[in-house]
Amino acid sequence: MSTISKKIWPEYFNQIVSGKKKFELRLNDFEINEGDTLSLEEWDPKTSQYTGRKIEKKVTFVAKFKIDKLFWPQEEIIEKGIQIISLE
Repeated sequence: MSTISKKIWPEYFNQIVSGKKKFELRLNDFEINEGDTLSLEEWDPKTSQYTGRKIEKKVTFVAKFKIDKLFWPQEEIIEKGIQIISLE
């Protein structure tokens, strides 16, 4: 099990801290697996500095997709985007 640290903007950090946001959408440019810990460090894009706040969450599920291997035509994805839906 690994701990992976990533920056997160204040609005999304606050949603995770409050429990409202229970997912994280990221570019697949790093290795992460179920059971790892994701350490999210609040980053203020206005000051280009870390705020000092951090939260650690256990990774319970990882889904990785390639744009050409999705369930919809690429043109529709570009036009409409993709929704991430959190379930409870």
